[in-house]
Amino acid sequence: MPTQLIQVDAFTDKPYHGNPAAVCLLSKPMPDGWLRDVANEMNLSETAFLLAEKDQWRLRWFTPAVEVDLCGHATLASAHVLWELGKLRPDEPARFVTRSGLLTATKSGAWIELDLPADPPEEAEAPAELVEALGTPIVHTAQGKFDYLVEVESEAMVRDLAPDIRLLGELTTRGISVTAAATTNGHDFVSRFFAPGAGIDEDPVTGSAHCMLGPWWSARLGKDTMTAAQISARGGVVRVHVGPDRVRLGGQAVTVLRGELA
Repeated sequence: MPTQLIQVDAFTDKPYHGNPAAVCLLSKPMPDGWLRDVANEMNLSETAFLLAEKDQWRLRWFTPAVEVDLCGHATLASAHVLWELGKLRPDEPARFVTRSGLLTATKSGAWIELDLPADPPEEAEAPAELVEALGTPIVHTAQGKFDYLVEVESEAMVRDLAPDIRLLGELTTRGISVTAAATTNGHDFVSRFFAPGAGIDEDPVTGSAHCMLGPWWSARLGKDTMTAAQISARGGVVRVHVGPDRVRLGGQAVTVLRGELA
């Protein structure tokens, strides 16, 4: 049988916005080398590979360079595809077995909500390379399981940031999330995400980073439920609800391409 591949824009309700992910539906396990080759061919920030396992799905995520432990937008895209293709009923949750444990997604109208592990960051000293690469005043630096979180003074500073990508690539974390309280109406905080070490200079909308950003801003704003904007060139909106150990992320998704692998 041909291998289906669907490209989805996640965390947006408009085509060609949000974060694109390729979702590949496998009929059998495939070698890691083949998975890496497909992800490199897609050349997107993430390609998701799905394999049915009884009442759940094995889910793996690859950038063009590496396999990652957690990816929010490609999980959102995967759930969207399963409902769109009728692999799941609209009222049936998507259950994913991943390198980050069991993740679930539920559908509510046009929105999908992901249940992901929280990643509350700890205050940390900013490495010299990070300070030099960003070239902007830093209010706080913290570190989560995968990434650095850098808080700056204003939304405008996040928008205007033009970091030295080469220097950022020398850091040992997966990526760097630069964030500030929002001044745009309807949003609580904004961010941008850079991960050159994982083969992604700037990621358009990073679901997994909000597992860290959510607890950070919840503590500062005194709110459990927030709306976040990732203000990359493509842009996207993430609804964030912070619990004791989990973070629920809400987003929309749009299919932009359907095909088959040769």
